[in-house]
Amino acid sequence: MSTGHEPHHLLVRALDAPSPLYGTDAGPLAEVADFTRSVPVDSLGLPDESARELLSWSQTRPPDGFTARPALRKHVERGLELAQALARHLGPAWVVRYWDERQGRAKFVCWGCGRLDWGLEEHGVPPHPLDIVVEGEFKWFPLRAEGFGDFAPDGPVGSLHLSEELVADLYAWAKSIDTTVNLDLRDREDGKYDDEWERLFHEGTELARRVAHELGPARKVTYKGLANGGTAAMTSVTWQGDRKL
Repeated sequence: MSTGHEPHHLLVRALDAPSPLYGTDAGPLAEVADFTRSVPVDSLGLPDESARELLSWSQTRPPDGFTARPALRKHVERGLELAQALARHLGPAWVVRYWDERQGRAKFVCWGCGRLDWGLEEHGVPPHPLDIVVEGEFKWFPLRAEGFGDFAPDGPVGSLHLSEELVADLYAWAKSIDTTVNLDLRDREDGKYDDEWERLFHEGTELARRVAHELGPARKVTYKGLANGGTAAMTSVTWQGDRKL
């Protein structure tokens, strides 16, 4: 779950404390007991609503713990949802663990798909691509990454959590590329579809920018143009969140 740089470590655990978040400097081998530093929920750039939900969840835990199993189960399930949302917000620069009060153990929460693992490296390093490429190519998905190949914008490989509108637009763009290649091969008339290739090229630029915006600064997105549109349709533009690099 690391990114090549030493990540920060965070434990999500509801106790009788001002914040359910705890940090440590003990690194990846830290035990739960090492998470002794309170981390204010408003110090991580969380949306206000997310911060309030974390505090509210923590405060619903009775000081002496739960006596009724249904209430405990509901509390644990809600806490997991919040921990997964927190991990997704923080991205690969943080390693988030969640304390399951039913089991009395902490698990690592994947920032990409929310999967729980007992060990830090069980899910792969990185578990999901950090550097995304948007490129149009005949019969290929519009997204790809080194070590992951091409993948669907709403598939489990990327675990991108893109909006439905953006996913639909990426699929439509890829389909238009397939259609244009087939028409080009059918007609074999030089320049007949140049305007369409140019339109698709510029549409891809905007799609890549939107992908970068939705993914935020945790990942980089590079637009490489159209593999089937000739040298004029090739490019390399990278964004990190809304920042063009």
